[in-house]
Parts: sequence; structure tokens; C-alpha cells
Amino acid sequence: MEAMKETVEQSLREMRETFESGRTRSVKWRKTQLGAIIEMVKDNEDKMCDVLFQDLGKHSTEAFRDELGFVIRSATTALNCLDKWAVPKKSNLPLLFYPAKGQVVSEPYGTVLVLSSWNFPISLSLDPLIGAISAGNTVLLKASELSPNASAFLAKAIPSYLDTKAIKVIEGGPDVATILLQHQWDKIFFTGSPRIGKIIMAAAAEHLTPVTLELGGKCPTIIDHRSVSKDMKSVVKRISGGKWGSCSGQACIAVDYVLVEQSFASSLIDMLKPTIKSFFGENPKESGCLSRIVSKKHFQRLSRLLNDPRVQASIVYGGSMDEEKLYVEPTILLDPPLDSEIMNEEIFGPILPIITLRDIQESIGFIKSKPKPLAIYAFTKDENLKTRILSETSSGSVTFNDVMIQYMCDALPFGGVGESGIGRYHGKYSFECFSHEKAIMEGSLAMDLEARYPPWNSFKLKFIRLAFREAYFKLILLMLGLKK
Repeated sequence: MEAMKETVEQSLREMRETFESGRTRSVKWRKTQLGAIIEMVKDNEDKMCDVLFQDLGKHSTEAFRDELGFVIRSATTALNCLDKWAVPKKSNLPLLFYPAKGQVVSEPYGTVLVLSSWNFPISLSLDPLIGAISAGNTVLLKASELSPNASAFLAKAIPSYLDTKAIKVIEGGPDVATILLQHQWDKIFFTGSPRIGKIIMAAAAEHLTPVTLELGGKCPTIIDHRSVSKDMKSVVKRISGGKWGSCSGQACIAVDYVLVEQSFASSLIDMLKPTIKSFFGENPKESGCLSRIVSKKHFQRLSRLLNDPRVQASIVYGGSMDEEKLYVEPTILLDPPLDSEIMNEEIFGPILPIITLRDIQESIGFIKSKPKPLAIYAFTKDENLKTRILSETSSGSVTFNDVMIQYMCDALPFGGVGESGIGRYHGKYSFECFSHEKAIMEGSLAMDLEARYPPWNSFKLKFIRLAFREAYFKLILLMLGLKK
């Protein structure tokens, strides 16, 4: 442990020296690193797919869709847009301040700590890294110990492609994270559970370090079956993909539970069953298309949720488990008890509760009674219901008539609110996430108002001068007929 402390201190010292040298502020340096990330992913596509299969059982198609391809697109966007993002932005100052000039300059925070998650160990490591590099920071990345093969790959590959004095990778578990959090950072970026997020935030508070916390929560899905009745096949496919198609439901933006009118629940279940079979075959365990549960600890947590006798009674499809293979069958629950553990913590697994309501409008009150989710999904063409969802609920994002696609869109910010997170990133928002926007104002000595009394109140004198200046220019505009 002493050796690890020394390693962390040495790494931190070297990264700070690199940042102070000014090397990372160069746009050319940033572009070189972004290009190297793209090259690293393309050169090691097969290796990355292998480690993702070893850690999580991800099929190569899923691995490329959710991780490798996502990183390439993210880095390419940053590379193409960096010149535009980095240029100082001129501000149109009020006439009161004329002839002063104003602008906003984006400057890097300094030395950044990125703590990534295990469920998407490549993309949730490299995507924040892309944002931090784009902004001109030095970065220390700690990959998750729960995806050890991906962590080991990143620890070996990143130094081979990126600037080793500015970008470093450290492996290890909670003990290493504890050591890292004892030091002062200029920014901390964390992806994980709300429980760990609170620990990160408490540690950051010791040094008043700004944080971005990408957490999670129970993402609800509303089905207004009356307004989308003609499109129910598409609705069911998208919900199935959003629940079971991405890391077997082990995703912060996965569909957590469905809200539907009681009269439609049995029809929904009848449509979900064959859809699951069409996705994963008659025996999903042997399909090779369903990711496994990450660890025995997480398997046992899901097992505990399902083994509640009241929850077991609500199983209408699936429910089988295999601890040796870390397999949980795609499972559907109908109206599990609302006070059960499975309805009060993020499921993070292939279990889908369906909650029935008398009227779909009641879904608003149901969602409001829970902590603010990372995402709300709603399948509806009812404009009144859409308006109510947007105006009466709070969440990190809202997606109508689809699921999870908001995460893939670089043009929109991604992040939570309340217990689902703090801050946002993706695309330009990643650049902003790792940048401090510094206000620059340049005054003029061209005009002044002479004081005829002792300047006992310099602020008051400045205000009088500014007010006089504004009145003077308004008078000129009136004389020119440019202002009514």
C-alpha cells in the first residue's frame, strides 16, 4: 500500500509539472492525443472485443455498438470541432459598458481524476478522457477492478499511444480509490452508483474540488397504449432492447420498470414473451447474445431481489438463474409489491417489473413519488401527456417513443439531476465539463467623469460615470432617430 501511495504521489506530481509547462494547452497537442485514441481503438478492435467478452460476456456486435464505435465517434467529433470549441467567445456587452469589450475564454481545470465504471469499461473510461484531453487537462484514469481484463488492457495500451507524462492509468480496487481521493485534484469525474457518488463528493468537499457525478436510478417507461396502438410491435421491440439488449440490463439508462394501464398489461406480456425469444432464442443462456452478470456479488444481489416470496409470486416469465455461469434469465414481473426492495433500488439486471395503473395519467404522480431518475421514457402521441411529463416531472433527460438513444447523441447533454447525478457531458458538453469559462473584460480610458468632491465612495462614482455614459449615448441615438 505504501508503494501505491508513492506511485500516486509521483504520478500526480509529474502530471502537475506537465500541466504547468503549458504543453497540454496547445490545440495541436490535444488533437494529437485525440487522433491517438482513435488509432488505439482501431488497432486493437479484436483485443477490446475479447476483453469485453471475458469480463461481461458481451457479443462483439454489442461491444462495437456500445463501446468501440461510440468512442471512435466521440473522439472524431472532438477532433473535428476542437478549433471551434476552443476559440474565445465574444460577449455583446450592454451599452452601459461601452466602449469596453468582453469575452469568455475556456481554460482547462488542470489535473483531473476520472473514475470509470465496469459495465461499459472501455467507453466509460475513454469518453470522459476525450473530454478532459479536449479541454487541455492532464488526466489520471482509474478503471474499474470489476472488469479486470478491460482495466489491464487500458493500463497497457494507453501508455503506448498517449503522452505518458500527461495521461496515466492506475489499476486497483476501493483501497486505491481511497488513496486517490485523499489527494487534491482540480476536477473529479465519476461514473457509478449513488452510494459511491456520495463518498466521492464528501472527499471532494475537503478540497472544494468540482465534481461531475454520472450516477443512475430507476428509469421508468410509460406506455400510453391507446395513442400508440398501431405501433405496439415497435414499442415492444424497443423496450426489450432497452432492457435486455445492452449489457443485460446492467446500464444506468436501461429501462428499469414499465408503467401501463391495467387493461393492457396482459397484452403487453403476451407481446414481450415472443420478442424475447426472437432476440435471444429459446435458450438465452446458450445464445451468446446476452451479457452475463458481472460478478458473484452482483448475481447474489439480483438473486436476493427475486427470492423475496412476494416478488417470486409476481413472476410471469423467466426467473431462472445459474450462479456458476453468472446467468439470470430475462424475467418479467407483474405488479411486484411497491414496498419491495426490487421496486426501491436500481435493478441493474435483466428483470423487468410491469406496474399497472387505472389510468396512464397516474404515471406522473407515480414517477414524482420516487427519486429523480436519470431518464424517463414515454411511448405516447398524446401531446397533453407529453406536456405533463415535461412540466411536472424532473429527470436527467426525457425521451419520447424510443429508449436509450439520447445517450448516443453528441448534440445533447447527458447527465442526471438530484440522486441521478451532477453535471453533464458528451460532445461539446464534455469540453465544457472539463473547462472553466473565464470572463475577460477590457475597459477603456477614453471617457471619464471628473469628481468635484472627495472620492469617498469610488464605487458610487463609477456607477455615476456609467449612468452618465449610457444617458449620453441614448441621447445620441435619439438625435439620430435610431431609438424611439
